[in-house]
Amino acid sequence: MKTDTIAAIATAMTASGIGIVRISGDEAFDVIDRIYRSKNGKKVLSKEPSHTIHYGYIMDGDEMIDEVMVLLMKAPNSYTREDTIEIDCHGGVLVMRRILETVLKYGARPAEPGEFTKRAFLNGRIDLSQAESVIDIIQSKNDFALKSSISQLNGALTDKIRAIRAKIIHEIAFIESALDDPEHISIDGYGEKLEKIVEEIQTELEKMIRSSENGSILKEGINTVIVGKPNAGKSSLLNVLVGKERAIVTDIAGTTRDVLEEQINLNGISLNIIDTAGIRNTEDVVEKIGVDKAKQYLGDADLVIYVVDSSTALDENDEEIIAMLADKKAVVLLNKSDLAAVTTVDDLAKRLDQKIIPVSTKENTGIEEFENTIKDMFFHGQLSFNDEIYITNIRHKNLLSEAHESLKMVEQSIADGMPEDFYSIDLMNAYESLGNIIGEAVDDDLVNEIFSKFCMGK
Repeated sequence: MKTDTIAAIATAMTASGIGIVRISGDEAFDVIDRIYRSKNGKKVLSKEPSHTIHYGYIMDGDEMIDEVMVLLMKAPNSYTREDTIEIDCHGGVLVMRRILETVLKYGARPAEPGEFTKRAFLNGRIDLSQAESVIDIIQSKNDFALKSSISQLNGALTDKIRAIRAKIIHEIAFIESALDDPEHISIDGYGEKLEKIVEEIQTELEKMIRSSENGSILKEGINTVIVGKPNAGKSSLLNVLVGKERAIVTDIAGTTRDVLEEQINLNGISLNIIDTAGIRNTEDVVEKIGVDKAKQYLGDADLVIYVVDSSTALDENDEEIIAMLADKKAVVLLNKSDLAAVTTVDDLAKRLDQKIIPVSTKENTGIEEFENTIKDMFFHGQLSFNDEIYITNIRHKNLLSEAHESLKMVEQSIADGMPEDFYSIDLMNAYESLGNIIGEAVDDDLVNEIFSKFCMGK
């Protein structure tokens, strides 16, 4: 199938050491032959071997635009499975634009967002879940998210989905064959056999669906709120974690009246941290608004960091916070451990079930234990990407859930003693839902919507 030739700048539009202009399509080599000149002026790139790099100049007629290196990739051995050219030029914004304008002038058209990856999908080089992992790699906020996305790009999810679909289609084929040729293919007792197979598939699907909780945290980060009484050291903790003076710290209670938001990376885990006003009873109208916000954020958070001042006694404000932590994932930091203790770990352990860690934001102690505790709380220790799959895409989760529901209907049909063709209908629904994850039989609107979220040049 003949395709038009597209081009785009594939690197960030900013001053940098190098920039890349990418060309892909049937006329990619015709375009580069029109604008490339080697040092001796004799080399024709379309006649050169694939996967070679050539030094020369990009020309617009007799005008030299830039000194470049040109990478040649002939179909089908390229990212898009089309003839592809990458022009490595100097990284200035102006020079990259001039080269792109020249490429467009001599036969290419501007690429749409994500069109190179879309062509890789349409040409069968990658499936839809792998294509989606490309944008996840670009947008990765931490090491775990990056490893998970690379795992999916390498086909971990694809292989799993295809293996499950193979089991399902095998049973569909058996049912259809038995219904077409009942004299030679018996289905006596088949319901019991199918029920065991469906149970095994359900277990696999449930594991992947459950992983979406960790997958969301991997991708988006842990929504974290810091709470405590005024002057407990919440803002000091935020500054320690961020590594700069982000929050104002004073000895005056109630300094923080609004929320401060920061994203930090702890040992490869992203925390979306909100520092809130100190929780206490107050007649100050402005401070009271901040306190109400703190309570609201506490209720919505994935993780609560409760900071307690060890140099003061617990009071009714602490008791109110403790009551709100009853069903929350929380870490209690007993701050100011460098001072004489009035409130101890034992005092808090009598009131709380959560992990309690003595820390000093002044001396920066206890922070490493805090980081390891968070990792254990959310990921049960070090994550492994050798055989584990973490669902990070809400579209994938929804389709897995649809397949799961269809298989539940198969189980119900077996329990109700329904005819075998009822099994086949719901098995096919599950098969198609799983196929939509990897891009089989998806409509054009969905494909366009997915790739519209990509950056230009990818």
